[in-house]
Amino acid sequence: MRLLDNIKIKQAQVNQEFFPFFHIENAFNENLDPAELVDNFPSIESGGSFHTENLIDGSIKNLVDELEGDDFKQILEDKFQIDLSDAQVVTTLRGYSRSKDGQIHTDSKTKILTVLLYLNPNWNSTAGNLRLLKINNSLDHYIKEISSEFGNLVAFKVTDDCWHGFEAFEGKRLSIQLNYIYPQSLQAHKVRHKLSSYLKKLFKMFKLSCLKFNIGLTINDIFKF
Repeated sequence: MRLLDNIKIKQAQVNQEFFPFFHIENAFNENLDPAELVDNFPSIESGGSFHTENLIDGSIKNLVDELEGDDFKQILEDKFQIDLSDAQVVTTLRGYSRSKDGQIHTDSKTKILTVLLYLNPNWNSTAGNLRLLKINNSLDHYIKEISSEFGNLVAFKVTDDCWHGFEAFEGKRLSIQLNYIYPQSLQAHKVRHKLSSYLKKLFKMFKLSCLKFNIGLTINDIFKF
């Protein structure tokens, strides 16, 4: 059985008012038990994005395979009237939201499209809900607010004004993100993510060392030397 309900996704309307996007509630087949995916989601207890390579298996891998597959890509091509035949897809997972996350931004110009799929059953917080924005300096002026509830899917074309963000939320927040990348930009995108991942690991080791030796330094103190 397919996990995604592609018929329902095809029926979603693209909003063109500020930048092209579409949203659908519960993008999954109605017979799917949320626990089938949530229980198989990797344990991610720190902030940031994590590549799926060597991290997923079972139903989550099946879901990622569908999202990266030709059928779903064709839906995106039809909806946004773009050719993704030469584009490369990069898929990442998030499992934990930090209070500093969600600041207003547009996506990198290396990206063509962004797709976000949320996997949080019984989500009851307004904090942590993605807001697609009309302007670049206020979360209150939004086109659409998308709950992080299980099955909510949003896709948007990356433009100079595809502003988005969310009110600060600290805690478990599961999502899968797909980015279609311009082929000439893929290597730079991978290098940036690898560098970011390395720095996160380095800073985590630094904090553990400071705790071990009772050193009261912060990351900002490092740059004073």
